[in-house]
Amino acid sequence: MKQILVIGSRGSKLALTQARFVQGELKRIDPSLETRIEIITTSGDVKTDPLSVIGGKGVFTKELEDALFDGRIDLAVHSLKDLPTILPEGVTISAICKREDPRDALVLGRKAQNTGNASIASLPKKAIVGTSSPRRLAQLKHLRNDLVFADVRGNVDTRLRKLDEGQYDVLVLACAGLRRLGLENRISAAIPSEQMLPSPGQGALAIETRAEDQQITNALGKLDHKFTRLACTAERAFLRSLGGGCQLPIAAYASVRDKTIKLDGLVADVHGKQILKDRISGSIDKAEQLGSELAERLLANGARELLDSSE
Repeated sequence: MKQILVIGSRGSKLALTQARFVQGELKRIDPSLETRIEIITTSGDVKTDPLSVIGGKGVFTKELEDALFDGRIDLAVHSLKDLPTILPEGVTISAICKREDPRDALVLGRKAQNTGNASIASLPKKAIVGTSSPRRLAQLKHLRNDLVFADVRGNVDTRLRKLDEGQYDVLVLACAGLRRLGLENRISAAIPSEQMLPSPGQGALAIETRAEDQQITNALGKLDHKFTRLACTAERAFLRSLGGGCQLPIAAYASVRDKTIKLDGLVADVHGKQILKDRISGSIDKAEQLGSELAERLLANGARELLDSSE
């Protein structure tokens, strides 16, 4: 009997879109390969409390990793920004696909539409901004402390519906997710990374497998995008060295050009009153080292105190 490769995915529309993209790429590489998608429900999909309460990044990945370990699936597709920087023993990231737009997006509702060219600066005073991300909140509060911030959870469709119902004036979402869902028209403005640094790994897809499955690992290597992996390696090393996750206001973005990595990193207090930001650059063969060095530099300048005040 011909082996069918089982792809694990969360059940949201975005997660399934991402899994189908990987499924299509695998078929492109090997037209004879048979695959199917297995939907795995994670804790993050069923619990509505803030991520800081229900456990941070791992709530979107643990059940998928459990399915890998017990053989229900052969590979798991994740948004890399949801994947903890320290993986359980026995699994590995076999591929990081070419990155989509890593920036955050302003998505304006009806009441905020008549402000001209959309930007953070152009938002009306006391506009209600929907976001649950401490990273986004800290940077937005630092830029515009006159805005009103409201918690929002749920998948992209749910958030957009709440915006359209008038519960919020504007949402801040990832450009990558909107683009993958064919919702580019909802992006009122992409926020420049110079103004708002994204989450480490934002816009990239990670494919996780059992470390022992060398044949699958080798096959997935064809989907690995070298420059995306290098950039995300630096960003994730920065995050890991700070000991943080998505429940803390930490941001990082790396770009690769001419065999050089440039990495920007940020740590803030949750209220956005204090922000520490720095940049480092170096050779692409030192991606992980650069991330760790930048974290150490910020820690030496007081980042630990800011992070401790945000927990």
